[in-house]
Amino acid sequence: MAVGAQNAFVLKQGLKRSHSLPIAALCSLIDALMITAGVAGLGHLIIAFPVIKDIASFGGALFLFVYGSRALRSSFHPQSLDSESTIGAETLKAAVLTTLGISLLNPHLYLDTLVLLGSISTQFEGSDKPWFGAGAVLASFVWFFGLSFGARYLSPLFKRPKAWCYLDRLICLIMWSIASALLWPYLN
Repeated sequence: MAVGAQNAFVLKQGLKRSHSLPIAALCSLIDALMITAGVAGLGHLIIAFPVIKDIASFGGALFLFVYGSRALRSSFHPQSLDSESTIGAETLKAAVLTTLGISLLNPHLYLDTLVLLGSISTQFEGSDKPWFGAGAVLASFVWFFGLSFGARYLSPLFKRPKAWCYLDRLICLIMWSIASALLWPYLN
């Protein structure tokens, strides 16, 4: 699993213990729907209509540049992890909307689940194909809930403000790198 926008957000929310269960559930549900659609053959739609990928690439890049800028700005005002003050610091609505944006505006979600996993699933026949999809969905659930709840073990480290500074700058770098990678094919 690569650390992308979605994983970085899940990790940060898990560290803050801010709506980590609904965020992990939403990420898992989105992945489950996309994996199921990919195994069912929907990835051919993206290949047939490249404008879908173009729209997602530009929208996703814009979203990731803004999200990365917010993380960079936050890195200059680091705070320590104080679980009493950070729980519920962000509304559930804001967390859900950010999760939806990070997930659905990311073309890699569609390429990885619909196209890549969909393509891999074609090597399976009969009842093996749904089992492959179920295994991929289960792995996604384990990943997101493990990341969300595993972040709590890192919380002692994030009692130091400098750790948040480094995490926010790393998140900025990841977001800007992914956004740049999304736009790179259009610059050539």
